[in-house]
Amino acid sequence: MLIRQRSASEPLSSELTPESVYQQRRHFLKAAGLFGSAAFFSPLLQAAAVAGTQAAPGQGRALLPLPFAPAAERAGVPGFLRQKILARGRAANTTGEVITPFDTVSGYNNFYEFGLEKTDPAENAGSLRTEPWSLRVEGLCEKPGLYTLEDILKPHALEDRIYRFRCVEAWSMVVPWMGFSLGALLRRFGPSGKARYVEFTTLHAPDQMPGQRSNSLPWPYVEGLRMDEALHPLALMTVGVYGRSLPPQNGAPLRLILPWKYGFKSVKSIVRIRFTDTQPATTWARLAPAEYGFYANVNPAVDHPRWTQSRERRLPGTLFNPNWRDTLPFNGYAREVAGLYRGMDLNRHF
Repeated sequence: MLIRQRSASEPLSSELTPESVYQQRRHFLKAAGLFGSAAFFSPLLQAAAVAGTQAAPGQGRALLPLPFAPAAERAGVPGFLRQKILARGRAANTTGEVITPFDTVSGYNNFYEFGLEKTDPAENAGSLRTEPWSLRVEGLCEKPGLYTLEDILKPHALEDRIYRFRCVEAWSMVVPWMGFSLGALLRRFGPSGKARYVEFTTLHAPDQMPGQRSNSLPWPYVEGLRMDEALHPLALMTVGVYGRSLPPQNGAPLRLILPWKYGFKSVKSIVRIRFTDTQPATTWARLAPAEYGFYANVNPAVDHPRWTQSRERRLPGTLFNPNWRDTLPFNGYAREVAGLYRGMDLNRHF
């Protein structure tokens, strides 16, 4: 009798996207004519090799970060950024939840500029050149111009912030990001009183980003926020994760993290900020406005047209514990952010 041995790289059955969701998404992509035969969502989930950190109920526990980075990475990080990372403020795990292992955070993500499968970014993003890096600031502000990464970071102390991260695809993580207040950065540019929104744009470089050589999305990737959202204390301009600089697949060297919103709002590898008086035409709202609204607030009461949002699967999960759980309004940050949307119909402004 032959007994088949599972390869260490082969996924467990619990690590496969449910067939119903997979087929629904394939049908949408065929109907939209967006990705041809390429799979939109990977069926694989990277197995985790690093144990998470658990906070006791009702209290925070200091994060014990991984070493800053391997020697090879330290050699590639500019000195000014390395010093800021080493001097950063540590965070407590106030979520009361297990922190997702680094291998999962860095190995399972959506960054379509590098491919459509969940593992494509980790495999392909090594071609991204992050030094030198500049950020262009435009629009309704007092200090437009081209700023280097050092210009952007110099006045800001970095800190760890442990946030829940919820994807519109109904999987989630708990991630120790590292960065600084987005609002503090935006105020430096002196937005005018007419600026009601701020728009963010990802790098467009098909020579470095193989996914941009296809028509899978209208490139470059664009996202936007209302000014009061962007100035909220939870909004984070992010430069690192797990106490180290951002890996390219996670959006190096600058990305947004907005913990009360679905992950697609967290634009990566940002090269432009524009202040405007009109709502930006964001990528997913342009592509499928009935499915991906401008606000993208986590709202378990409003289902995606093709699947429920009331539950989520916390990664990494196991064969016997896929970690399904109820989704929290505003991803658990309602007390902090619900006031931003007082009087709005969140079934319509989704």
